[in-house]
Amino acid sequence: MSKKEQSSFSSVISVNPYKNTYVSAISSLLTTTSSPEYTKGQYTISYLNSKAFINTNLSISKNIPDEDLYDAIFTKVYDELGLDQAVEYHIQYIETHNNLEEDNRNFHVFIVDPIVSNDFNDVIEKVKYIDYIIPAPLLFKSLYAKEIIDDNGVHCFIYFQENDAFITIYNEKEFIYTKTINYSFKQMHERFCELYGEQIEYENFIDFFTNTNLKTTNSEYKEHFIRLYKEIFANVNDILTYVKRALDIESIEQVYIDTQLNSLTKLNEMAEVELAIKSSTFDFEYPFQSDEIYIDQLHSLMHLFTTLSQEDKYECNFTSYHRPPKFIKRESGRVILLAAASLIFAFIYPVSYWTLTYAQDLQYKLLQEKYNEVHNLKITREATIKNRKADKAKVTALLNHEKDDYVDKKNTLIKIHDVKVNYPMKANLLYKLTKDLNRYKVRLETLSYDENEKEDPTKHLKLGLVSSKDKKITDLIKYLTKTYEGKFHFTLDKISYKEDEKLYFSELKVTLL
Repeated sequence: MSKKEQSSFSSVISVNPYKNTYVSAISSLLTTTSSPEYTKGQYTISYLNSKAFINTNLSISKNIPDEDLYDAIFTKVYDELGLDQAVEYHIQYIETHNNLEEDNRNFHVFIVDPIVSNDFNDVIEKVKYIDYIIPAPLLFKSLYAKEIIDDNGVHCFIYFQENDAFITIYNEKEFIYTKTINYSFKQMHERFCELYGEQIEYENFIDFFTNTNLKTTNSEYKEHFIRLYKEIFANVNDILTYVKRALDIESIEQVYIDTQLNSLTKLNEMAEVELAIKSSTFDFEYPFQSDEIYIDQLHSLMHLFTTLSQEDKYECNFTSYHRPPKFIKRESGRVILLAAASLIFAFIYPVSYWTLTYAQDLQYKLLQEKYNEVHNLKITREATIKNRKADKAKVTALLNHEKDDYVDKKNTLIKIHDVKVNYPMKANLLYKLTKDLNRYKVRLETLSYDENEKEDPTKHLKLGLVSSKDKKITDLIKYLTKTYEGKFHFTLDKISYKEDEKLYFSELKVTLL
């Protein structure tokens, strides 16, 4: 809010539309109120949680003039994200100032479905107008603008709420990344009941979460809460690992972690152990005071945001609940004047106009109800498909692992069998053949074993025989053929005689049947 705006409002009220909580500020004193009312001098600010918008990065050519920039981003967002052309999404963007590209400008773009406006229906009934609605991750910019955090480097902010939980990362005091994590209080409660193996009341879960210190308690819930926290920080660690790799970040210097509720358990201490990164709570030194024991940190950040100048904050306003201009500048004022001039003419066809208006209103309501129904069905089916794909990937990976494990075990058993069965068999065969050689006084000069499982599945043993008479060799062959018939096949191609040695030589080939 600029100085001119600040001077025109006497108070500020921040709104959490998801829990219907309101915090007003008058003279730097924050006060929670349960029954807010509209006042003309009251500035109203609210936020969108991380589930309410889509965040993406775009590059736009520097040749595009500023007056055409929004149209270029609008068109590129619909093309790249494949958005439904029939839905008019709300789009806002902020420019990345640390851009090193010479030809392009880089932007963080936030896209909001029009159906999100339903979250603010109760708020509008009470305060009429909302001057500013900002994505929650952009609120942390005010901590740097007010020098509450004055360190440079990469900082990670983690915040848990009843219906939302998100991670936001700033680098050199500029927003670079945000992501929803599936560990809101309600999701934590569901997961805790799974770990505990029994359904407990949500109120009991929240009571334990806020009023119990895990360091000192001996409650039966302690072990399961610790397991839950370890799962959360494992998920956070995976996200930080991805961000460092994707955005080429060397390290994260600081983690700030807190929750919507005041908890006796120090999550920052657990985060520091699990993530190995220096961690602390959202215990910032805000320039205002409060009589409340504990105020939702996003309320404090919203009030801090309203004190920033235009140059120090991100301009990303999604409100569609603007205050009307002065009567003489309103379109409605001109319409009233025109209506007065056309009153006589309008009375000529009152029935037709009223009928047409009623029909259009009825058609609009029917289409709106149909759209809400189809939209919810679409989201549910997309989520189901995503879960099924994730389950399929897990099962496929497990199956591949089991196949590899089976092949390894099979090969090991084959080797063990080969060593256990074949080696003793070979030794026994050699023992028998050696006795037979000695019986016929035939000496063994060479011995070789041949086995090729791929080309020839049979096993061959080649014996180089030496004898002083060729008859000894032939007698030996006759004996072996008769004795081992059906077990081995013996082949002897020739018997050669060497004159200089006065000896007979031959090669006996033994085939194992």
